[in-house]
Amino acid sequence: MSDHPATTALDALAADYWDAFLETDPIFATTIGDPRFDDRLPVMTAGERAAARSRFAALLARLDALPATDGDPAAATTRSALRESLDGDIALLDTGLAAWNVDPLDGLPTHLLDVPEFQRHGTPAERETMLERWRAMGPYTDAFTASLLRGLGEGLVACRSPVDRTAGLLAELLDTTDEAWPFLAPLADPAHDGDAAFATGLRDAVARQIRPALARLHEALVTEIRPAARPPERPGLCHVPGGDAAYGRLVRLHTSLELSPDELHRTGLAEIGRIDAEMEALAGRTIGSRSRADAIARLRADPALHFGTRCEVHAKAIEALARATAAIPAWFGRLPVTPCEVVDMPPHEEEHSTIAYYRQPAEDGSRPGQYYLNTSHPETRPRYEAEVLAYHESVPGHHLQIAIAQELDGLPAFRRHLGPTAFFEGWGLYTERLADEMGLYGGDLDRVGVLSFDAWRASRLVVDTGLHAMGWTRQRAIDYMTGHTALAPNNIENEVDRYIVMPGQALAYKTGQLEILRLRDVARERLGAAFDIRAFHDTVLGNGAIALPTLRSIVEAWAAGPAAGPAA
Repeated sequence: MSDHPATTALDALAADYWDAFLETDPIFATTIGDPRFDDRLPVMTAGERAAARSRFAALLARLDALPATDGDPAAATTRSALRESLDGDIALLDTGLAAWNVDPLDGLPTHLLDVPEFQRHGTPAERETMLERWRAMGPYTDAFTASLLRGLGEGLVACRSPVDRTAGLLAELLDTTDEAWPFLAPLADPAHDGDAAFATGLRDAVARQIRPALARLHEALVTEIRPAARPPERPGLCHVPGGDAAYGRLVRLHTSLELSPDELHRTGLAEIGRIDAEMEALAGRTIGSRSRADAIARLRADPALHFGTRCEVHAKAIEALARATAAIPAWFGRLPVTPCEVVDMPPHEEEHSTIAYYRQPAEDGSRPGQYYLNTSHPETRPRYEAEVLAYHESVPGHHLQIAIAQELDGLPAFRRHLGPTAFFEGWGLYTERLADEMGLYGGDLDRVGVLSFDAWRASRLVVDTGLHAMGWTRQRAIDYMTGHTALAPNNIENEVDRYIVMPGQALAYKTGQLEILRLRDVARERLGAAFDIRAFHDTVLGNGAIALPTLRSIVEAWAAGPAAGPAA
């Protein structure tokens, strides 16, 4: 680090921000292997949220007061990234969404049920920390229930479909014994056989704290929230008090660009038009379809194009990951040290979750990057989508980008772990077509999957803005995606419900992909024969996840320089 006073002050501010962020979201700290807050849970009450906002605002004021760091590009990037992160944290709190939203994918109880998978409990101190967090889950859940009821009194209430999904998930959970719950899974570790106090404490926390609180949440959802929930005809934020302003903040947060919902909607329609034409041509050659509608119908209906067992779904993902891992040295100069593994999604989340997701490695190397795969209902999982899904979630997609970022030792911690959604998801989508350039797809049928996935992300621009800014119904969103992608109907319903509970997040994919593709074209045009795809990728990934305007400045400066080496 520089000894320049301005840079030193910026480094200190970046470290203070990182601590503040992790204290606000201690479960995230646990997932990346930082154990300092393993006894805590995220902010939940109105007072805690207000305090977090004040803390972020004070950090932003400190940033504004820092002297200029002229002539130091690295410091300028850190300053820009810190402002982006702080503005985003404040904007997210200002939406108030977390106070009344019901989210079966990433909210209660799912995000608590996931914790046992990655929280350490190998030492007596770690087991005591786990007990403290488990004991806090009851009051934490009760605080969420109270927040939902308070929002109800202010006219802020979730949409019926995610409420039904969450209530159903809770009902299934409450209908099983404590011993079957993930919260008691650590007791299966034989290393704890002699720790009777730990076993008693964990069981007591589940029986006396967690189960009663989840039962109270279920009761509130069924008897009070669901009767008042917004119907599927009014699922978007535009039907909630203050929803238009909240959606505007979320659009900026997830895209890192100043774009209106109308602009994003039009971009989505244009992309869908382009992809529809490509799909008709490619599907005509591969399966003999006569039109896009015929192609989509055949892709959904033919059992031969779908998996037969969970094991087949899992095995295909492992095969694709291995093939991509072998190919990346020719396309990337910087490679991650941390490996990636395929993990089947646990039963408590697979029914209501999306088709896959990625979980970042623990920073200390104790857990690799993990490609979580939904293997439920394998007959609905298309074979032609398996490869593109693997490349997006693992290598060269999320794992490559996130693991590399974590290993950039010269960057402040927040830059190695955080960043705008448009960078993370834009990169993932960019790599779906990059994988074709890398020769990773088995044939044209797999490329049909690429087009279906591209249409899926383009339709998100249309559907997300349609729901939250234009008053679309849930069914209209489902119908639109049904007509323009080959996704299975159950996946489409899960996806639309995801957009309902995560407003704006779906806009990031296409926005980021289109910008990375544009920057690559700019660099190739400027550098001509000197353009090096490995150097381009190293430049894009060499600064962690950054806002798209900042990425634009970095890539354009690299492309304008005398050498074609990476600007990392």
